Amino acid sequence: MTGAGAPPGRRRHEVIVAGGGPAGASAAITLARAGRSVLLADAGSGPPAIGEALPAAAGRLLADLGVAKRVPGPGHLPCHATRSVWGSAHPVTVSGIADPYGSSRHLDRALFDARLREGARTAGAEVAEHTRVGAPTRRPDGTWSVPLHRGDRHEAALCDRLVDATGRRAGIATGVGGAHRQTRDALVALHLTLPNVPASYTDASTLVEAAPDGWWYTALVPGSRLLLAYFTDADAPIHGPGRDVAFRAHLAETTHTAARVAAVPFPRDLAPRRAPAHGAHLDRVVGDGWIAVGDAAVAFDPLSSQGILTALYTGLTAAEALHASLAGDPNALDVYRDRITTLLDAYHRNHSDAYAAEQRWADRPFWRRRQSAGQVAGRC
Repeated sequence: MTGAGAPPGRRRHEVIVAGGGPAGASAAITLARAGRSVLLADAGSGPPAIGEALPAAAGRLLADLGVAKRVPGPGHLPCHATRSVWGSAHPVTVSGIADPYGSSRHLDRALFDARLREGARTAGAEVAEHTRVGAPTRRPDGTWSVPLHRGDRHEAALCDRLVDATGRRAGIATGVGGAHRQTRDALVALHLTLPNVPASYTDASTLVEAAPDGWWYTALVPGSRLLLAYFTDADAPIHGPGRDVAFRAHLAETTHTAARVAAVPFPRDLAPRRAPAHGAHLDRVVGDGWIAVGDAAVAFDPLSSQGILTALYTGLTAAEALHASLAGDPNALDVYRDRITTLLDAYHRNHSDAYAAEQRWADRPFWRRRQSAGQVAGRC
């Protein structure tokens, strides 16, 4: 769409959303349904998601977005229970059967994200697949000139507002927006996916197990695969030479996780990969002409199981605020900022409570760091 005032050959949109994950797609859907001209640019070049669960409560947000009939859709696995070995050696099972929102899902993330982007397209947004957003520049009239790169093709589009949905790097907010990332820890995930899970393996529950220097997560994921992840600190000895051997040694020290993995073939040459998992947030989520959503705004410790839920929520509420702001509401963006602060404060309280519940290794660095006093919630 070319709007009035756009130089010849340049497309003009009211909003450009940088990032086609759940947060970006949610924002694009909401803005398009409100009648705004939106371009959703999905680079499609980031590392694949480790594997995530969609809480049943997300169904309400998907309904609010108008995509619940198509998303999540088939191709995912139901998760009827979560088993937690935390605070004692005995597992505690929480069943989701009685949940009024239904079952959680173990997602095929690529499929889930693609369906959300299709929802944005159906709502009226322009979706640019495999398109990377470069560093935007502000024009004298207050609009943004946004470089768009797709392979060898380069062009620029104009917009009035930018939505930063670029994930943990928050490229727009920390670049042209001047915001800063605030981190609470140095949590990392060492993860791998075991292929060829036997057909006889039917345990689709999630298993979380605390360990002396971190915690383990296992879940059956689409494609007859088992996800195995170990969360620990970036300076833990496991990251030194012989990480593959150390990973398996730590796994052997667990009880329930080791038993679960023993039922699945473990290829000899399969090595864990490393990914950031630390909690972080921007010191401000709204700036002059931009707004941040999803992990770009607030990234949570995976123990919270709130990653996708938060992405959908922040994308939707940021878009509502942006729509109201474009319509002349001077307080709309402040409302969004306050909502993120409230969300962040609640997360910090729950995060502290969760780690305080595990006292078996309170003298170990990993647990001592998370149970120390003086961790306060940040402002956005």
